[in-house]
Amino acid sequence: MAHHGELFDVAVIGGGPAGLSAGVALSRALRSVVVIDAGEQRNLKAEGVHGFLSREGMSPKDLVAAGREELARYGGTAVRGSVTSASRDGENFVLRLDDGSTRTARRLLIASGITDELPELPGVSERWGRDVLYCPYCHGWEIRNQRVGLLASDSHSVLQALTFRQWSPDVTLFLNDSLVLSQGEEEQLQARSVHVVEGRVQELDIANDKLAGVTLDGGRTVPLDVLAVSPAAVSNANILQRLGLEPCGLEEGEGTRLETDDAGLTSCPGVWAAGNATDVSAQVMTAAAAGLKAAAAINADLVLSDTRQAVEDARADADRL
Repeated sequence: MAHHGELFDVAVIGGGPAGLSAGVALSRALRSVVVIDAGEQRNLKAEGVHGFLSREGMSPKDLVAAGREELARYGGTAVRGSVTSASRDGENFVLRLDDGSTRTARRLLIASGITDELPELPGVSERWGRDVLYCPYCHGWEIRNQRVGLLASDSHSVLQALTFRQWSPDVTLFLNDSLVLSQGEEEQLQARSVHVVEGRVQELDIANDKLAGVTLDGGRTVPLDVLAVSPAAVSNANILQRLGLEPCGLEEGEGTRLETDDAGLTSCPGVWAAGNATDVSAQVMTAAAAGLKAAAAINADLVLSDTRQAVEDARADADRL
């Protein structure tokens, strides 16, 4: 088993916008940092990053590459790999990677994001991030005035349909045997001219590598340019259960997240979380900001820890005299 003897101040699990942002900030604070990245950022299938001031439309791959370059410039270490287990060793944390090597750190930041568990409808995963999507703030401008369909999953789908209506006059909500509308919801959708279609969606209709519509179980087809779905957002932090961290359910929709305080501290001392792992709706800029905030909190915690140690050492020296 390869063991890296170096004790890092901070190990960051996940090298997306949250993890890299924290890694750069901590490196600039003269902390030794290792960012461990499996290279599976949630947004890699998207064509561009949106809502990130000065980086509008930049490719997600280019954003991550720029972040890694900044991390290296300030002396941070980036490692490719996934963490398979995390355990405590006294005051420190030991992370085992999929290549059998380990990394040891005084503090942990979980920025491992989430996995979108997509509806089991043939073709959805192949078209995800292109014309099958989820976030209107990420894609709304690009799909404005197109024919938008929404695959219902629960009552939140009504608000999602009304929100997409902001970008297009042609929105259809497919109830998909998953949703029974209340009278009030029917009234809202009708008032905003959102079409409601009963029945289960069976398949996507694809023509020339573009979504052309959907086919329902009765054989009826509805032409569409875009299909919005609500994936279950599942936290990628399950390896941390040995530390006593259990992801909790979401208030709205299917999935899991890690609970933290405002600065990202989890219920486990010494462990912070930032980005989609704790806030499933965070866009790239919000995730990056959360990484920055967590980095400041972690550094503050280390400053206090270093100071406590210095005081103890000084007392011990005085006692020896």
